[in-house]
Amino acid sequence: MKEEESGPQNRELYALLHISPEASDEEIRKSYRQWAQIYHPDKYQALEMKEIATENFQRICEAYEILSDETKRQIYDIYGMEGINSGLELGTKLNKAEEIKEELERLRRQKELQKVAAHLRPSGSIMANLSLPQFLEGDGIMKGMAMASEVQSQISKNNAVAIGGNLAVNGNAGGGAASVVFRHQMSSVSSIEFMGSMGLRALLGVQTTRHISVHSTATMGLAMSLRDGSVNLSNTWTRQLSDTAHGNIHLSLGPESSIAVGWQRKEQKRSASGEIKLGTGSFGATANYTHRFSTKSHGRIAARIGSTALELELGGGRKVSEFSTIRMLYSVGIQGIFWKFELHRGGQKLIVPVLLSRHLNPIFATGAFVVPTSLYFVLKRFVVKPFYLKHEKQKASENMDKTLGQVQEARTAAKKAQQLLQNVANRKRSRQLETGGLVVTKALYGSRKALKNRNQIEEVKDEVASQIIDVTLPLNFLVSDSGQLKLHEGVKKSGIMGFCDPCPGEPKQLYVEYTFDGNNFEVIVDDLDELLIPQESHRI
Repeated sequence: MKEEESGPQNRELYALLHISPEASDEEIRKSYRQWAQIYHPDKYQALEMKEIATENFQRICEAYEILSDETKRQIYDIYGMEGINSGLELGTKLNKAEEIKEELERLRRQKELQKVAAHLRPSGSIMANLSLPQFLEGDGIMKGMAMASEVQSQISKNNAVAIGGNLAVNGNAGGGAASVVFRHQMSSVSSIEFMGSMGLRALLGVQTTRHISVHSTATMGLAMSLRDGSVNLSNTWTRQLSDTAHGNIHLSLGPESSIAVGWQRKEQKRSASGEIKLGTGSFGATANYTHRFSTKSHGRIAARIGSTALELELGGGRKVSEFSTIRMLYSVGIQGIFWKFELHRGGQKLIVPVLLSRHLNPIFATGAFVVPTSLYFVLKRFVVKPFYLKHEKQKASENMDKTLGQVQEARTAAKKAQQLLQNVANRKRSRQLETGGLVVTKALYGSRKALKNRNQIEEVKDEVASQIIDVTLPLNFLVSDSGQLKLHEGVKKSGIMGFCDPCPGEPKQLYVEYTFDGNNFEVIVDDLDELLIPQESHRI
């Protein structure tokens, strides 16, 4: 599992000086003087210790140089070291936060456009319709097949083009179509699309979209059929109803006029949508609800009713890799009883609907749901889950191999930094022991999985230890004279002097055991969370 990238910006320099991101200039200077005094090379006579001190002293000086300069600090707070190293011409031309942010945004947009222009975005789907009754009648299991493909490209900052096509075969009949869509962004609030297609649905059309307010969008389209010359006019109004919900009204005027009212709501754990559609010769209503049990699995229920449809659908899906998701759905309706299997990978889809029966027999419908569902849970428990865990373990092992050299260097640097802190940390620890103050007896920083239960922490097996670093000494060094320890919120702890990242790409935590006033305490916090000890709530 990769760490989230959407959280706070990198704050390694603040962690290095052990200050808050909101620290004042005076606090930055005070912290710099304290750390510089500890790591100044002139304090050490031994050549090895002098080299270690010089290396860490340079890190301290670099952090102070950036954070003590108002302009550089603003850049660092917005974009981290990427902004510092972006090649901006610092000086009188860029002396306001707004100007700095605007220039950095320009550079970032330029890089993103270059990246987008160099890559196409393909998508497609394959649907294979299977029929069990047809197979039992001796006519073969394949009922029909359909394929669709599209390639999108951002040809310039404001222009994009999409080229697509589809083929469909059903029994002895078939056909296809090809389409081209050109999209132009006229302004920050409006765009226009021109489209054309040939084949089964030959037409020409134009569509324009405009944000009419912060919460409302309007779309108007006009399409003409090249077969019979008929014209269709469509209008769609969309409005945001809340932070997680929006509604829309769609009006279509033409050979098949209709009006539809829809609603969608999407939250972190659940999403739902519904629509009612009334046409000149038909009506229909749809509703669906999806519940996410975790970041990798979800369940779904949907229903459709109307003049040509009556269907209930149940199922769910699971993310099996970073780019792949599988879904299994069961549906029963007037068209029969179906099982549907779906594989989604990137922008590609494989959909396999299987018709089990054309008749709505209650006993058969129940069996068609219960038996495969039971088989699914058995396979998941004894086949899919073991394979998935093995695959995850293999990925973790490969990631560890790739970063082995980087981690070894970081561990070596952390060990060297701890050597310079050792004397002061031991003196502080002795003073706290004498007064019954705060003493950190064990502190481990590393993979959340490795720290998930106390037995693993106490035993620290080889495979666990490789994802953990002992940071007892640095934390004792950071204990204040008043007997308190605070690690600031929003700052990755791997940047603290004497720490390192033992497992790049993995979510990390910090586990601490400590004594205070003769009592034992323990606490575990996430990488970006604040740590403030001692606290009564940590008492064992």
